[in-house]
Amino acid sequence: MNHIKPAILLYVGLQLLVNSAFAIAKDTRPNIVFIMVDDMGYGDLPAYGATDVRTPNLDEFASQGVRLTDYYAAGAECTPTRTALMTGLYPQRIGGMECAIGTGNVGRYDDAIRLRELHDLGVPVTQSILATSLQKAGYSTAVFGKWHLGYELKHHPLNHGFEQFFGFLGGYVDYYRHREFSDLDVLFDGQKPVEAEGYMTELITNRAVQFVEQTSRHDPFFLYVAYSVPHFPFQPPGVDSGKMVAKNELTSGTRKNYVAMLEDMDHGVGQILKSIAKRGLTDNTLVVFASDHGAIVPGSNAPFRGFKSGLFEGGIRTACMMRWPGHLPEGAVSNQPTITMDLTTSFVHAGDGKTPEGYKSDGIDIVRHLSQRLPDAARTLAWRARRGDRVWRAVRHDDWKLVTRLEVGKRDEWLFDLKNDPSEKVDESKNRPQLKQRLTDLLVGWETETKPVR
Repeated sequence: MNHIKPAILLYVGLQLLVNSAFAIAKDTRPNIVFIMVDDMGYGDLPAYGATDVRTPNLDEFASQGVRLTDYYAAGAECTPTRTALMTGLYPQRIGGMECAIGTGNVGRYDDAIRLRELHDLGVPVTQSILATSLQKAGYSTAVFGKWHLGYELKHHPLNHGFEQFFGFLGGYVDYYRHREFSDLDVLFDGQKPVEAEGYMTELITNRAVQFVEQTSRHDPFFLYVAYSVPHFPFQPPGVDSGKMVAKNELTSGTRKNYVAMLEDMDHGVGQILKSIAKRGLTDNTLVVFASDHGAIVPGSNAPFRGFKSGLFEGGIRTACMMRWPGHLPEGAVSNQPTITMDLTTSFVHAGDGKTPEGYKSDGIDIVRHLSQRLPDAARTLAWRARRGDRVWRAVRHDDWKLVTRLEVGKRDEWLFDLKNDPSEKVDESKNRPQLKQRLTDLLVGWETETKPVR
C-alpha cells in the first residue's frame, strides 16, 4: 500500500495547484463599476468644456483613464438607453421600449400602450443578459438608483440578475420625498417598498459605498450606480422645502440649482472611488462613467444641436469616461464612435460572462479596443425615437449622419457632415443626393433587421 501513497499525494497536490490557479484566474477578473447619470448634457462637465461647474473628482478620473468624444446613448430618453444596457441590443429589438415609460407605468406610443394593457411594459428577463451573465460567472451584483425598465414585479431588478437593489422604479422622484406623481410605490429596498430620509443622490452614494466596503475580496463584483441627477425636479442638496415639488414646476429650474446637483453627484462619485481605493481594489476595478442621453434646459449639450428626446447630436451624444489601471491608457482621448451596447459587451467579456445560446450583441468590446490601442474604425449606428405620433430616425455612417423627423404629418430630413460640422448647422441633403439615398437605404435596412421579439 505504501507505493500508492505518493501517487495519492501527487494527485492531491496537483488538484490544489489547479484549484489555486483557478482562484487566481478568478481574482484577476476586474470588479466592474458603472456610474450612469440621468439627463446630463455633453457640455455639463469641465472635462467636456463646461466652465461653470466644479467636479474635481471626475476631472481627476478623466485624467486617469480614457475620455470618449464620440460616445452615443442608444436612445434619446431614459428607458431605451437602459434597455440597451441590460440587453446589449438595440432597444428596437425588445419592443415597446423606444420611449421613456411614463409616470405610473404609462405607455407613450402604440406598441408601448399595447404592452401596458398586457401588463408587460418593461424589459423581459429573458432578454436581459448583463447582470445575469455576470452573476452566473460568480460576480456579486447590485444596482442602486433609478431603474425605469418596468414597474411590474416581473420586471424588478432582482429578477434581472441583481442580488441587491435600492432605488426607484420610475423615471424620476422628488429628491427629498422620494415619490412621483402617481399612486404607485416606487422606492424599494430589494422588493420591499420603503420610506427613507435624506437626499436621493446621497442615499444612492451611501448604498454604493456600503456595497463596496462589504463585498468579499475574493470574488469580483458588478456595481451599477444609476444616479437620478440631474434629471428634474431641479432640487439642489441642502434646500428642502418640506413638500413635494409642484407638478407644474417639475421641469422648471435654474442653471445654479442644476450645477449644485452635478457638483453633489461629483462628491458622491469621489466617495465611491475612495471606497474602492481604501480596499486596495483600484488596479483591478474597471470604472465607467456616462450619461444616459442629452440634457434639457437648464443643462448644456454644447457644442451640439438639440436636446433630450430628439436625435440631433445634443440628444444622444454624451460624456463617457473609463478607467482601468494597467489596461486602459492614462489621460487618453478617443474619437472612436461608441454606443451603449458596447459597454454591455465589454462588461460581459471582462467578467468572462456566458450569454444564452444564439445571443448576438449589437455592441463591440470597446474596452478591449482601447486597451489594445487599436485605431479608430468607421461604424454604422442607428436610432429611432417614438412618442405619440412623433417619430425620429437617424443613422450615422462613418462621419455622415442622416436625421429624419415625422410629426403631425410633416416630414423633415437633414444630412450632416459631422467631421466638419459637428454642430449640425448645415444641411447637405440637397448637395449630396446619392449619399443621402445611401444612408436612407442603411436606415431602412436597419429598421427591417431590428424587428421586435414581441
